[in-house]
Amino acid sequence: MEPYPANVGLILPDPGFLSFLRDVCTQQGTVLIFDEVMTGFRLAKGGVQELAGITPDLTTLGKIIGGGLPVGAFGGRADIMDMLAPLGPVYQAGTLSGNSLAMAAGIAALRLLEEINPYARLDQMGRQVRDALQDATRAKGIPATVPQTGSMFSLYLSATPVGDYATALQTDAKLFGKLFHACLSKGVYLPPSAYEACFISTAHEGSAIDRACDIMSEAIRSL
Repeated sequence: MEPYPANVGLILPDPGFLSFLRDVCTQQGTVLIFDEVMTGFRLAKGGVQELAGITPDLTTLGKIIGGGLPVGAFGGRADIMDMLAPLGPVYQAGTLSGNSLAMAAGIAALRLLEEINPYARLDQMGRQVRDALQDATRAKGIPATVPQTGSMFSLYLSATPVGDYATALQTDAKLFGKLFHACLSKGVYLPPSAYEACFISTAHEGSAIDRACDIMSEAIRSL
């Protein structure tokens, strides 16, 4: 299994390390938290923890649980959640907590994912983008790392292989900026930050993803 992009576009350790981390947290009585704000529902209906086969003590999720509407949530072990009011002493509230519109949209999103099961197609599209970026940077002679899992990918223009926060910071941000503007001028909207993750959706399937790959490849050749 390939490494997962983290929520800042970095690479998380492989499932073996995550399993080791789970064991250490259990032994030490430390709460293991998975931030699935970006990966939840995007890589799988159960997020990274489903793919890795690891159950954290707490999970955070973003607006995907509301079908894209403004809402967030966290959940986990019963003994931790029972610390929250009204059962426990920790008060938690929010203006949009339990908002009926967001919850209805979230349920609809989950039902649609069950119906169309897009994950294999999204991964194929992600691999297409990854291969296009790798081929273009290699042909141009620009050292690059292109981590990709499912519909998530990142592009680091660096001679140092990127595997953690420190090596990610060695990417050529100025060169990435030129690439960003070259793509933007042709209608491909990459994140303006050189350290961010990129996302593909089912809306990009077909000619859109082919055109995006062509434009990004052309932009790399122009650097």
